[in-house]
Amino acid sequence: MNGVDVVAPAGPPASPLEWKFSQVFGERTAGEEVQEVDVISAIEFDRTGDHLATGDRGGRVVLFDRTDTKEHAGSRRELERMDYPVTRHPEFRYKTEFQSHEPEFDYLKSLEIEEKINKIRWCQMANGALFLLSTNDKTIKFWKVQEKKVKKISDLNIDPSRGVANGSMPSSSVSSSQKQYLANGCYTDGSSECLSNDLSFPPGGLPALRLPVVTSSETSLAVRCKRVYAHAHDYHINSISNNCDGETFISADDLRINLWNLQISNQSFNIVDVKPANMEDLTEVITSAEFHPTHCNMLAYSSSKGSIRLVDLRQSALCDSHSKLFEEPEAPGSRSFFTEIIASISDIKFAKTGRYILSRDYMTLKLWDINMDSGPVSTFQVHEYLRPKLCDLYENDSIFDKFKCCLSGDGSRVATGSYSNLFRVFGCAAGSTEVTTLEASKNPRQVQTPSRASRSLSSSITRVVRRGAESPGADHGSSYDFTTKLLHVAWHPTENSIACAAANSLYMYYA
Repeated sequence: MNGVDVVAPAGPPASPLEWKFSQVFGERTAGEEVQEVDVISAIEFDRTGDHLATGDRGGRVVLFDRTDTKEHAGSRRELERMDYPVTRHPEFRYKTEFQSHEPEFDYLKSLEIEEKINKIRWCQMANGALFLLSTNDKTIKFWKVQEKKVKKISDLNIDPSRGVANGSMPSSSVSSSQKQYLANGCYTDGSSECLSNDLSFPPGGLPALRLPVVTSSETSLAVRCKRVYAHAHDYHINSISNNCDGETFISADDLRINLWNLQISNQSFNIVDVKPANMEDLTEVITSAEFHPTHCNMLAYSSSKGSIRLVDLRQSALCDSHSKLFEEPEAPGSRSFFTEIIASISDIKFAKTGRYILSRDYMTLKLWDINMDSGPVSTFQVHEYLRPKLCDLYENDSIFDKFKCCLSGDGSRVATGSYSNLFRVFGCAAGSTEVTTLEASKNPRQVQTPSRASRSLSSSITRVVRRGAESPGADHGSSYDFTTKLLHVAWHPTENSIACAAANSLYMYYA
């Protein structure tokens, strides 16, 4: 699997990024035991990059918002006018958290439905409110998070201790038969004594009464579940993805993909169904699904056989026939018991432009050009050093770990996680040889990696090019801890900033 195909660089390669620690939320102390419910299971930036959401195995969603742009808004505008680069890195603060899902029990199938958050997707903002979708294995929920101002009112200058109940007069010396009442409860003789409920006026009468006024206002966050999309999946939901039309989204389980309208929770349309008539004929399942970022009629989904299918919703109501199929031909003589297991794609992401698709299987990252279905344009070796240990990984179930992947906003770099709380960043721009391996900690330790073959990404690429394969003699597997794994990563949409989850801790880095 060592790459030998090399394409000459199409231009000067970008210099490798120097990653630095930015922030950590939920840092563990030495020897602290992590509770299973606190382990982070999803990370997602919103479209602007000003908001970040995480979900955990306990069904909670935690929101963070960016602070550095708000605090330095004036100076940033001044720097932009002066045409100087802004050197600040994104900084986030805790905003709020809420319980999204609770554990349930399916009495018909006698199955427990755990509360773990599988996916979070941000929706379009409206009227200053944030909207997001979250899902566990069976149920999708649509949340609204809005700041509301709570006004504080000054007290009346009345003395409640002198009040008499039921509106009776506080002065017993005045007979009701001697005075006439007006409609508002005051007397016709001009005296200032009026009827009141449990209150009495101040000594100056009506002129001395101070009306209530707003003295201050505080902002509080209101979180409300707007809709629940339930009972549409027989199998575990592995993906949800928003459409760029802002009105619809898809949800995918092992065998089906459903199309929803955000405003309609009791109806969905099944657009992909790979369930065979006889379940014994089942050979592959859906592992991930994603809408195209700019074309609302296109989506892609990956399978456990390592293939990606591009679907056009305009072709038919049921999109069982794909418009394009992306898969890498199997090398002759390379098949083994583990071939299909390690070929299963755990995550796919579209590049911001929609031209490329990034996929992650157990061993590699692959970058695909949607205009070229003969094979990936780039292959990044992530776990090649683990190939001799596949038997051990199968025995301890580590071979089934599902690592996520992400792309930078400009599409020039890709990133994914690994074992021992490591994450790896690869340059995929023309001529780039960048490979960086960092440990998720407050003092990130950069792991040295052997030199790689140079590789290019351009529209003229016609061959598969591989990078990142470790030298055959290097045995890195023995020094890795397979109990600590970094499964979830997210790249800021506009800046070189990465958020990654190591157990219950959220680490953020910038370059």
